[in-house]
Amino acid sequence: MLTQINGLHHVTSLASGAQDNNAFFTKTLGLRRVKKTVNFDAPDVYHLYYGDETGSPGSVMTYFPFPGARRGRSGSGEVATTAFTVPKDALPFWEQRLADHKVAGLQKGSRFGADVLAFQGPDGDGFALVTGDDERSPWVSQDVPEEVAIRGFHSADMRLAPRGAAASAELLRFMGYETAERDGNVTRFQVPGGTAANVIDISEVDAPQADQGAGSVHHIAFSVDNREKQLEVRRALMDTGYQVTPVIDRDYFWAIYFRSPGGVLFEVATNEPGFDRDEDTAHLGEALKLPSQHEHLRGRLEELLEPIHD
Repeated sequence: MLTQINGLHHVTSLASGAQDNNAFFTKTLGLRRVKKTVNFDAPDVYHLYYGDETGSPGSVMTYFPFPGARRGRSGSGEVATTAFTVPKDALPFWEQRLADHKVAGLQKGSRFGADVLAFQGPDGDGFALVTGDDERSPWVSQDVPEEVAIRGFHSADMRLAPRGAAASAELLRFMGYETAERDGNVTRFQVPGGTAANVIDISEVDAPQADQGAGSVHHIAFSVDNREKQLEVRRALMDTGYQVTPVIDRDYFWAIYFRSPGGVLFEVATNEPGFDRDEDTAHLGEALKLPSQHEHLRGRLEELLEPIHD
């Protein structure tokens, strides 16, 4: 069993437009845009990062906004819901705020004893706010006070067919997660002693395979402290039979990728070097940052990429 994984690092999804995506996360949810860069494999598409003040691991939602992309179809083999933690008495504020912003899919409920407010992003993305004690410091925006602000990730909920659910549960246990609770068709896994973003839920469903598009989660990333621990994880996964990519430099972290048995793409990302490697903390996310291999394309990309008005 691995001991290097701390919990979630980031969650990356697809969107149909940069401006609407940016407005939703920075204006409606009150998160900070901590990086404006491009998809390293498709530099004519943004890669936008939203999180707390510094983009701490376990707080960062990221997006590839492909202009005009068709909406994905939900089903099995995907991350269905990404959940954020808010303070215990914050849900009335958020219910009113999301209603005022005409956010779709508002639904109150509970899961494993915590109050939950589910909602959808601009492309039908599945989100939830979960109440709980969370000592992480939030990013405080102009109209989202500190006492109700989002603290970071709570969990990711993978919707999987029975065979994939069983195999993915085995993988999570190998990665250091332990079965915490069960409620109907949902099993909760947690990393003992992990970060505040150390929860993965598996919902076992009988449904057609999801079809990825705008609003779909592209991959979820798990956090390790450094490159040494990442290499230990990579070797262990390969020894177990998983096909794992070489280490890839993503400028703000190093990444490895592999496909989980249930079909969800997993990443293991380092906490180093962080989002302040090329911008002062006070100005994170303001300028378009390009990886060195694409810097020669700056002029063309600045003309091509959709303008984002803050």
